[in-house]
Amino acid sequence: MIHHQAFAAARRNKRFFCKEKGSREKEQENNMNKTDTQKWKEDIAKSVDLYNRWFLEFAPKAYLETRLRTTEKVENTLRLTNDLHDLTADCLQSHPAILSTLRMSACPPLARDRLINLANVTPSLVKSLERGKLPSRKRESEIKEQLERIVQIVLRLLDPTIIGWLTEEKTPHGDARTRVASVIADRLCGSEADPIIRNAQEQRQLALLESWLLQRGYQKIDRQSFPSISDIPSGVFGIRYNVPVEQQASKPVQIPVDLIVRPLKKQKSKQIVLVEAKSAGDYANVNKRRKEEAQKINQLKREYGDEINYLLFLCGYFDAGYLGYEAAEGIDWVWEHRIDDLANIGL
Repeated sequence: MIHHQAFAAARRNKRFFCKEKGSREKEQENNMNKTDTQKWKEDIAKSVDLYNRWFLEFAPKAYLETRLRTTEKVENTLRLTNDLHDLTADCLQSHPAILSTLRMSACPPLARDRLINLANVTPSLVKSLERGKLPSRKRESEIKEQLERIVQIVLRLLDPTIIGWLTEEKTPHGDARTRVASVIADRLCGSEADPIIRNAQEQRQLALLESWLLQRGYQKIDRQSFPSISDIPSGVFGIRYNVPVEQQASKPVQIPVDLIVRPLKKQKSKQIVLVEAKSAGDYANVNKRRKEEAQKINQLKREYGDEINYLLFLCGYFDAGYLGYEAAEGIDWVWEHRIDDLANIGL
C-alpha cells in the first residue's frame, strides 16, 4: 500500500515536473531580450547611437518637408480669410481646420488649453475644429456662440509685428504674405516638433518591419481585412491593425497595434505576433508612457491568452529602468539594430 502510494505520488510529481519543464522551455523559447539582462547595457548604447545617426541625417529633412506643407496651409488660411480682414465666426465654421493657424498668429502664440480658457469654450470643440470638423453633439446656436468667442480672442491677440497690414488696413503683396506664412508655419512646426520627428521615425520603423517580412515571403493584407485575429491566415501581416477586446457590460474595445503577423506554416511558432513600434529621443519621456504597454498586454492576454505574442520594437533612448518595468510586466522586445531576432520567435 505504501509502495503504491509512493509510486502514485512520484508519477504525479513527474507529470507536474514535465509540465513545468515544458512551460519553462516554451517561455524560454519565446523570450527575446527581457531575460538576457547582461546584454541590456550594450544594446541600450547601440540603440541610442542608431537613433542619433538617424536624427542627424534625416530629422532635418522631415522637419523641412513638414514646414513646407505647413506654409502652404497657412497661406491657404490667409486667402480664406482675406488676409485676416474677414475673420468671422461664419468663416471659422466653414473652415474649422484653420484654427491651428489662427492660434499661432497670436502674440504670444496660443496653446490649445490657453485658448480654451481665454475664450471659455469646451475642449471638445477646439479638438474637433483642429481635426477639420464641427462637434456633432452640440446645438448649432451653442457652436456659433463659442466660435464667436474664439474669433474675438484671436482678433484681439493677432501679432502686429508680423501682420502689420491689419493696423494699416492694407492688403499684403505676395512676398509679404509668403513671409508671414513662413513665420506662422515655423511657430506651428515648433510647437509640434517632437510629434513631427516621432511620426517620421515611426513611419521608418514600420517600413523596415514591412520590408523584413516581405523579403521572407510574407504577404501584406489590407487594414482590418479580417473581423477576428483568429481568422488571419499563416504568412500574412497587417500594419496599424485594431485588435478587438471584449469588455464587460460594454462594447468591444479596439486596441491599436502597429503590426500584426501570423508566422508562415513552415515555422515552428503558431502564435500571432503583435508588435508596437517605439522610438525615443530622450530617457525621460519613455518612462512616462511605459504603463500604456502594460495595460495593453493585460487586456490582450485576458482576451487571447497564449494565442498572441506581444512585442516592442525599440529604437532610441530606452534605459534599464524602462526595460526592467516592461520585463516585470511580461513584455519582451526586439531592438531595431538586431531586427533579425524576430526569426527567433518563428517569423
